[in-house]
Amino acid sequence: MMLRAACAACLLVVGAHRAAAQTHPEIAPAPAAAQPVSRYDFHLSASALNTDLPPFKWETHFGGDLDVFDYVVGRTTILADLEAVLGDEFRPFDPNQNNYTLEASTSARLGTTEVAAMFHHVSRHLSDRPKRFAVAWNVLGARVLRRFTTSGLMIDVVASGGKVAQKSYVDYAWTGELDVLVRHPLTPRTGLFVHGIGEGYAVDEAIANRGRQLGGRFEAGLRISGRAGAVELFAGAERRVDANPIDRIPRDWALAGFRLVSK
Repeated sequence: MMLRAACAACLLVVGAHRAAAQTHPEIAPAPAAAQPVSRYDFHLSASALNTDLPPFKWETHFGGDLDVFDYVVGRTTILADLEAVLGDEFRPFDPNQNNYTLEASTSARLGTTEVAAMFHHVSRHLSDRPKRFAVAWNVLGARVLRRFTTSGLMIDVVASGGKVAQKSYVDYAWTGELDVLVRHPLTPRTGLFVHGIGEGYAVDEAIANRGRQLGGRFEAGLRISGRAGAVELFAGAERRVDANPIDRIPRDWALAGFRLVSK
């Protein structure tokens, strides 16, 4: 599985291009003075998926987020992520989905807690398959971020939610997410981490005759830090809501992979 994940990442880079997807900005301390471009984080990841479903063999992410301006009491941030889902239906590495996430947010720091207003956009596309209609949605919402340190652990908690202000094809009305990341250092350059994400969608039942949808992802792994960045090796499991953009069916799989990050 790790070999498959590595090959998928190589194809992503050579082809000019949820890590789980980087769906929110990293928690960052306030600078001493206001400054532009105070932080930039990059991520590239690939996961092999343990499933018998031909469209779902690998998942890859490429993107980053940038603090455009940090005004000490808060910051304005933009984020972009491209997810490619690969199977083996037509060829050994067969990209069949491209999912785009774009976000802009502005925040206020209230002591050790940061509260942000956000505009979040997701657009989903099929590759080498017919689909002429849009699958997309926009969310207007809020996010709360906080970091805790205790007994040698660093715990990041991020909760977000909002109203789906515009949608095409999907039946989502409200979205919510809870993201918890726990890190434990082993040496100055290595550490263990556990990462869990739970997500929920309240829906308009009149569109697809179904109720709320719940999904999530769990990872555990090893982080190795270098001078300019870090690599994370992980394994876990995921339940993905509406894994295919058009069939409205959740899918479950185990996964293993790696992630490259800029810090």
